[in-house]
Amino acid sequence: MLALQILIDGFAISALYALGATGFTLIFGVSGVLNLSHGAIMVAAAVAAWAASSTFGIGSYAGALIGIATALVIALLTYFAVVQPIQRSRRIANEEKEIFVLTGTLLWGIMIQEAIAYFFTNNAKTVLPIVTGVVEILGVRTPRNQIFTALVCCLVIALLWLLVNRTKIGKAVLAASMNPRGVTLLGLELTNIYVVVWIIYGVLAGIAGVLLGMFLGVSSYSVGPLTASAFSIVVLGGLGSVSGSLIAAFVVGYLETFTAYMVSPAYRTIPALLLLVAVMYLRPQGLLGRR
Repeated sequence: MLALQILIDGFAISALYALGATGFTLIFGVSGVLNLSHGAIMVAAAVAAWAASSTFGIGSYAGALIGIATALVIALLTYFAVVQPIQRSRRIANEEKEIFVLTGTLLWGIMIQEAIAYFFTNNAKTVLPIVTGVVEILGVRTPRNQIFTALVCCLVIALLWLLVNRTKIGKAVLAASMNPRGVTLLGLELTNIYVVVWIIYGVLAGIAGVLLGMFLGVSSYSVGPLTASAFSIVVLGGLGSVSGSLIAAFVVGYLETFTAYMVSPAYRTIPALLLLVAVMYLRPQGLLGRR
């Protein structure tokens, strides 16, 4: 019975991790940006959904859409106000731009975190679930919202795969991740592709943030752990590898769930961090990263 409980709970949290990490990986794979404001964007989406549905009473569905829209707007602001000015700056040497982008997105994330804490306090917020009630699976009582969360995450990831592999826009994004210079030689504007990628990322981060708010709840204190979790999954899976990030998300999710049930919730992140350290020493390119 306990094994089945771990299996069900682990799948839901792993699917959430996978969805959040997929957008994080996509941004790095195409534009080479490690967005350290990732956790802040997810929390902002969840808090916006909570405020819309609970404070203003407009309903769970509309609240979820507002949360996703909030993440999209902040993601585009991150690109146009933080990332793009640094990438285009002539005062910063090319070899130093990556560290400036890292620093800029980190500070931007802190600003978002402080704004959330100022306007909505540091108290945890739980978004009103779209699906309520409990279902029994082989004797294990499981919230319907938990099953809904896992299904939505899997569906969105599947739709992203179809977008990337079956549409012209997706193929342009895929080509940009492999050879940016080749894309420009074909007459495609690289900046437009970057904007498309950041739009996709904003939607993914928004959906993940809203679902996380429904499933576990969030607060401004969640920003750091969420960013660290996404970064760990991306490194473990291999920088730029979406497939690797998906596998790593389930490894981390089940490790955390198993630790929470068998040891203590306070230590749930430690095994995954130890695994990350081992991978960095033994296979620094990650599970499916390029050599």
